[in-house]
Amino acid sequence: MKYVVRKSKRNPSLNGNWDEPAWRSADLITLDNFMARSSAHRPRVEVKTLWRNEGLFVFFRVHDRYIRCLRTDYQANVCRDSCVEFFVEPKKGRGYFNFEITCGGTMLLFYCDNPDRETGRIVVKDRVPRSLGETVRIYHSMPKVVYPEVEFEATWKVEYFIPFKLFEHYLGSLGKIGGQVWRANFYKCADECSHPHWGSWAPLHGKASFHVPQYFAPLRFIGG
Repeated sequence: MKYVVRKSKRNPSLNGNWDEPAWRSADLITLDNFMARSSAHRPRVEVKTLWRNEGLFVFFRVHDRYIRCLRTDYQANVCRDSCVEFFVEPKKGRGYFNFEITCGGTMLLFYCDNPDRETGRIVVKDRVPRSLGETVRIYHSMPKVVYPEVEFEATWKVEYFIPFKLFEHYLGSLGKIGGQVWRANFYKCADECSHPHWGSWAPLHGKASFHVPQYFAPLRFIGG
């Protein structure tokens, strides 16, 4: 299992247009692995990514029900809401970043190091400060707050740009991106919605935590 991150010829507009020309070259994946403790509701989640010299673009499209979103503060516990997540390790053994973003665009962002391979517990090396977090540009199709819960079927999107400089603040120069292989996983969760669920792209092999970098899968950057 691997994902190819293609270099785009133009910047996506970050306006939630799934089919715009800038995204047409991107490979598409779906999140098909759900934890056994998930409810019967298993939303269809599609993800695609692209890169440019300045950074990485990530686009989630979620065909969902039972949508709820209450957290509005940066670094709030957003996994309790309808939320999509991207965990990525740019350099092997140097820790990973967890970008957790609600359907309403609220983000939690940590730089994590030394996860326990059995329990998934982590030593948080740094809560990424707001000044860096705000360099992540986010589009969200749902309102900031979604309450009461939306019980009917609806599709929502989260599209964002991560500057490579954010990673370099912690890891030093990334060098030439084309040809690199990072490791990552993509997730969907909704801990406190009426139909909770926990889904992933790369399987978690029975682990009850998303913080399991040994099960991240390769992201191969091509182009450039």
